[in-house]
Amino acid sequence: MKVSFFVTCLGDMFYVNAAKSAVELLEHLGCEIDFPKAQTCCGQPAYNSGYHKETLEVAKHLVETFEHAEYVVGISGSCVFMIHEYVHLFEEGSEWQKRAIALKEKTYELTQFIVDVLDVEDVGASYDGVATYHTSCHMTRLLGVKEAPFRLLENVKGLQMIDLPNRHDCCGFGGTFSVKMSDISEQMVDEKVEHIEETQANLLLGADGSCLMNIGGRLSRNGSPVEVKHVAEILNSRGDV
Repeated sequence: MKVSFFVTCLGDMFYVNAAKSAVELLEHLGCEIDFPKAQTCCGQPAYNSGYHKETLEVAKHLVETFEHAEYVVGISGSCVFMIHEYVHLFEEGSEWQKRAIALKEKTYELTQFIVDVLDVEDVGASYDGVATYHTSCHMTRLLGVKEAPFRLLENVKGLQMIDLPNRHDCCGFGGTFSVKMSDISEQMVDEKVEHIEETQANLLLGADGSCLMNIGGRLSRNGSPVEVKHVAEILNSRGDV
């Protein structure tokens, strides 16, 4: 099976280990990876700021960039949802909308692809640790991917998962929300951190780099020992347990 890898901006610049782990994991599961070098940002920052005309140009570029792909797999539920959202940017029934629909139908978030397309729930991973998991808003509420990460993590040998209290609460990032409404955002991430610390887990996992960056930054400023990792890094672990 051929997979075109959608690295996303954060995966490319800040979560390189997560991107590398995702590629290695997909190869371990028998996928042939293609990396289109012309890929760019999905356009979500512009779209969420109301610049829909500018987002349209980004959407056209990514539609063309991934048009050859058999499947497109990304490591961010939020960015994958943005690609799905392209359908609503184009004129109803237009050729561009048809091309956007074709891209939407073959574009998946990593854990969603492994569970729903590859039909795999045990990737053979092993990791010695106690973890809790943050469910990002875009991935669960908009993209609709709720169970796939948990099904995969439950089968990681040696990993103990602890339920995060109020796990569906937003972390307060929300892209430009954290900039425009910084006081509210700060209170939201403080609540998230309090719940993480309640679990006494030594590891926080998630599938969106933006949320992990926001929460991880707060944990770091608080001097917390909780480590933050993308779910791909754990699913690609093959350590002794």
